Amino acid sequence: MKYRYLGNSNLKVSTVGLGTWAYGNDTFGRVEDQQSIRAIRAAVEAGVTLIDTAPAYGAGHAEEVVGRAIEGIRDKVVLATKCGTHRDGPKYIRDLSPKRIRKEIESSLSRLNVEQIDLYQIHWPDPDTPIEESVEELLKLKREGKFKYLGVCNFKVDLLKQISEMTDIISLQPQYSLLKRDIEAEILPYLIDHNLGSLSYGTLGGGILSGKYQKRPEFEDEKDNRAGFYPFFKKENWPQTQSLIKLLKEIAAEYDQTPAQTAINWAINRAGITTALVGAKNEKQARENAAAADFELSEAEVLALTEESNKVIENLSI
Repeated sequence: MKYRYLGNSNLKVSTVGLGTWAYGNDTFGRVEDQQSIRAIRAAVEAGVTLIDTAPAYGAGHAEEVVGRAIEGIRDKVVLATKCGTHRDGPKYIRDLSPKRIRKEIESSLSRLNVEQIDLYQIHWPDPDTPIEESVEELLKLKREGKFKYLGVCNFKVDLLKQISEMTDIISLQPQYSLLKRDIEAEILPYLIDHNLGSLSYGTLGGGILSGKYQKRPEFEDEKDNRAGFYPFFKKENWPQTQSLIKLLKEIAAEYDQTPAQTAINWAINRAGITTALVGAKNEKQARENAAAADFELSEAEVLALTEESNKVIENLSI
């Protein structure tokens, strides 16, 4: 495993982080809690230090699972969670009102069974709450010792500039993968110029870049709604992705790695990416994801993947 400092903070994080959306049991299908706990512990044993979660994942269920998993190993984990998005049945509600933020952090601390969160992040912008009000409350909570560092997710450059004028942030969490690279134009250069870290999510495009699907999946599990968030699974996009997945498989075979490991390795070695968050439903996936940091793609292979990615993205319907 490789480690990097997150932005200008003293948080040293693994280049492969663990995303926990699946443990909410409401977007990526059902996962038995004990299996999730074993996956989290396997990831930590394999060198993963950064665990990212959110109250919106299963209406707090993922946080509860993480809290149980890190009991006794809290000192080995950089813990990141979020505020500003909660569940109302199947709906995601964005609410960065001061009252909501305070309620959410207290609930998160309780579910995670910790006294302090290492990285507290705004999950999504809330157009109905002035950002000044949200930041004022967040700074109060920081002074109270509820969290160490502040980060944001899914912010564009204009909002990054706006919040940076009010307070220090150390990181952004954007979606980024071989199938989703729009942040390369403005956002990644901004992060580099301002010494901000990044925790990229969607590294495997919801699982499509793992290469495990021989045909377009139907996701019959009623709790599996990933296709609604990751458009690569749409009928019109599925054929467009296959040339990239074929290339991933070919390069992976050269290193005796999996296509998923190859896609992760490409992501963690892109300029401006500190950590690539990847989900793991079981111990095997957790260990394989962690091992993605342990080999080096050649410059020619990186270039080939990047060029094929460009061709595929141009033809996607997103």
